[in-house]
Amino acid sequence: MRKFFQEIKADLKFKTAGPGQKLSEPSRVPKEKPKAEAAPKPRQGPTDEAQMAAAAALARMELKPKAKVASSQEAIKNQVRKELMAEAAASEKGLPGEEKDLTSPEREGAAVPSVSGVYFICPLTGVVVRKDQKEKQLREAIQSYFSVDPVAASIMEIHTFNKDREKVRVGLETMAKYLDNIYLHPEEEKYRKIKLQNKVFQERISCLEGIHRFFQSIGFETKTLPTPEEYYVLKEEMLTKLEDLKGYKEQLLSSEPLRAQLDRQLCLFKPSPQAARFELPNDFYNLTAEEIKREQRLRTEAVEKASMLRTRAMREKEEQREMRKYNYTLVRVRFPDGYILQGTFYARESVSALYSFVREALRDDWLPFELLGPGGVKLTDENLAFNECGLVPSALLTLAWDAGVMADIQALGEEQPASPLKPELLSRVQTLA
Repeated sequence: MRKFFQEIKADLKFKTAGPGQKLSEPSRVPKEKPKAEAAPKPRQGPTDEAQMAAAAALARMELKPKAKVASSQEAIKNQVRKELMAEAAASEKGLPGEEKDLTSPEREGAAVPSVSGVYFICPLTGVVVRKDQKEKQLREAIQSYFSVDPVAASIMEIHTFNKDREKVRVGLETMAKYLDNIYLHPEEEKYRKIKLQNKVFQERISCLEGIHRFFQSIGFETKTLPTPEEYYVLKEEMLTKLEDLKGYKEQLLSSEPLRAQLDRQLCLFKPSPQAARFELPNDFYNLTAEEIKREQRLRTEAVEKASMLRTRAMREKEEQREMRKYNYTLVRVRFPDGYILQGTFYARESVSALYSFVREALRDDWLPFELLGPGGVKLTDENLAFNECGLVPSALLTLAWDAGVMADIQALGEEQPASPLKPELLSRVQTLA
């Protein structure tokens, strides 16, 4: 604005030239090179008329409407740049941009997450822990279980903490052969000794976490024989407990990894117009912090993609790729009376789990109902997964009772409870933020 004002003043000064001066275009006025020894001439101020004209022009500029905002596409680009800059700044401090935004106490009117995170229940202790703490909790629980049943605890350790399932299979099959030889040939001393430096033992068995504690718990002890080499040797008293040994082998082969159970975080909310609004924490993403940063950078491509003509196949492929970003989904079911039931599910879990979840919340779990998705589409195939139905990372569904059954109930004339939900749930009803 200052530059514009100076140009107006210069232009007005030129146009108000004194008598005898020739008017011409400002750009064509020849510039005279001042002589080195000549003192610079003082610059004359604008005349009163020029100043008045300039002031009037400036006033007109102030009254003009401001320039229009950038186009929607440009606005999106600018917003994306701002988000990327904010996330980059947050990542330097080791905190993802979205999480920092949610946890910042200085942010006014920040959206409250619909759930604080994803939680799991330890099957041994019943303790509820956050997702990033579940393996630690399992380790502590199994370690404590050694005082109760060391054989079962060591088997849980083997199956739970060795992630390569093929290695586990090969190692346990080899271990089973060792135990079969002892059970079938108890008189053969050679079968009761296992050389620790044996190549097969080293490659297939010794590499498994928990395997050495299993040997100790079923009656083997370490001995250095005259060779001198270390061996696992079965204790003599175990020869009278061969059936136990056979049972340990079967238990070893039939066991499964100990899995923490997903906590549904069941909540019941009062009727609310905010039912379709979800704010999800980063736990719901199937991405590492580095991958989240990369995904945010790729948002800049969304502007260009939005303007491209894409085939249906291309759109469906992109949608499927988008669905795979999530491990979990937050689902709300709205009842006819407005109450909202909320739970957390695996994205690849079948919809049948949701039907069971709803039935468990009812006073009468035999009442037939159906669930309607977005647009009133019925979820009739309970074997489909949530991500196959487009119900990730969140979804609001509607519950509809079987009209015929409800008509029969009303015809009986019996007084019905105000809500079909269990009283203990109604006693803990919350207000949706």
